[in-house]
Amino acid sequence: MLALRESVDKDYAHSTLLTVFIQELLATAEVTPGQLDAVAVSSGPGSYTGLRIGVSAAKGLCYALDIPLIAVNTMKALAVVARNQVTVCKGYLNPNSLELLYCPMIDARRMEVYYALFDSKHNQVKKTVAAIIDGNSFKKELESKKIMFFGDGAAKCRSVIQSKNALFLKEIWPSAKGMVSEAEKKWKQKDFVNLAYFEPFYLKDFVAGKARVKGLH
Repeated sequence: MLALRESVDKDYAHSTLLTVFIQELLATAEVTPGQLDAVAVSSGPGSYTGLRIGVSAAKGLCYALDIPLIAVNTMKALAVVARNQVTVCKGYLNPNSLELLYCPMIDARRMEVYYALFDSKHNQVKKTVAAIIDGNSFKKELESKKIMFFGDGAAKCRSVIQSKNALFLKEIWPSAKGMVSEAEKKWKQKDFVNLAYFEPFYLKDFVAGKARVKGLH
């Protein structure tokens, strides 16, 4: 990784900052657009608007530069970031333990989250689902495994997942840092997505709501 430009500010707006960040990133890395061989994008699930803008920007670059597009599973990228974080916390956990599962969680409002399960080798052992978390969630898995929960959906689940085998890792966000190895692997395998027809993995249909106007009844 030559350079990184990202923000975890709650007021971050893809529509105003993404293209600025791309320009700054290229300048910092001293790379011109014409030197790019491919573009990798986080494919979801996540914010509907964020995914649309991110994928549109990636497609625009690929189309203009005539280079391929690589899609990286957002959940897997999160799991890689978390596993690397556990690795640097010496004496805390063995990140290679076969008894440890990684559970990235993305907030989907109320008590619902998007989540998946990965083993210590980054193999996905449970597909990505949208679920409402309660006291019975992960009960079977937690009987025999330790599960590391992380992501912006994990904090709200901490009070309802009661088990000594449930571990919570703070401040893990979707990041390009977690996409590097998977993107490079897909590049070598020429595992590209169709530029015209690729769509983000929304998981749930978008539901638009009516804007509320204060003071009117």
